[in-house]
Amino acid sequence: MVSPTTRRAICGRVGYAAAVQSKPSVKQYWEEAPPTDFEAFATVVESRRSVRRFADEPIPDEVVERCLDLALLAPTSSNLQCWELYRVVDPAKKQALVEACLSQPAAATAAELIVAVARIDTWKRNARDILRHLERDVWTWPKSMHAYYSLITRIAYDNGPLGLLGPVKKALVSAVGLVRPIPRGPTSRAELVTWAVKTTALACENLMLAFRAAGYDSCPMEGMDEERVRRILGLGRDAIVTMVIGAGRRRRGGVYGPRIRLPRERFVKTV
Repeated sequence: MVSPTTRRAICGRVGYAAAVQSKPSVKQYWEEAPPTDFEAFATVVESRRSVRRFADEPIPDEVVERCLDLALLAPTSSNLQCWELYRVVDPAKKQALVEACLSQPAAATAAELIVAVARIDTWKRNARDILRHLERDVWTWPKSMHAYYSLITRIAYDNGPLGLLGPVKKALVSAVGLVRPIPRGPTSRAELVTWAVKTTALACENLMLAFRAAGYDSCPMEGMDEERVRRILGLGRDAIVTMVIGAGRRRRGGVYGPRIRLPRERFVKTV
């Protein structure tokens, strides 16, 4: 039972009268958008460069951990949070990781190495945990949310043993798609990998922008031996190494040249 004091605290903006029930409806929830500084954000984005040589200077632990926390606030498909971020601090593992990244300067000189991993095997566990949260929360969530995490996610993301349900799902989805819009995947392991990697890449961008906002720089690396990275971290085949991010204080020569971008009209379309 939620106490009257707690109810007043969590529903102050909608009024106590609307919250006299033991668990107020989440439909009453209101979260005000705080003021932001667009130009400050633009400076962070515009000054983010892939820095390949870093100064011999550590990043304070509290900064690294705060940046990791901000990475985990990235958008995530169905809120299933199918990502893992490995901060590699063990000296032997860190040296092995540098070698797995082909000993490129962005890895060899980085104060921090963080491996971003997409998981295609954790969505069931995460869906169950979210469902438990909905059931235990001080808010009453709509039945549709409970149904989504108890049933819809299984239909959407489960392709069955050895992926045998995938072709069946694909056929059914294609048939339904003839008459109305419907999500088309994932109906195979490859599509599930794409789904997880997309979400994980969003967390990576948050992480790199967070480092830049804190005054540090980063470099996302795909030039690596994924199998060696997986072995260093003790990961199975359902853990997809998305990228390794090196971070630190940029030093002279760390940015290899002016930024090159092709014409905007090639990429931005109005239809």
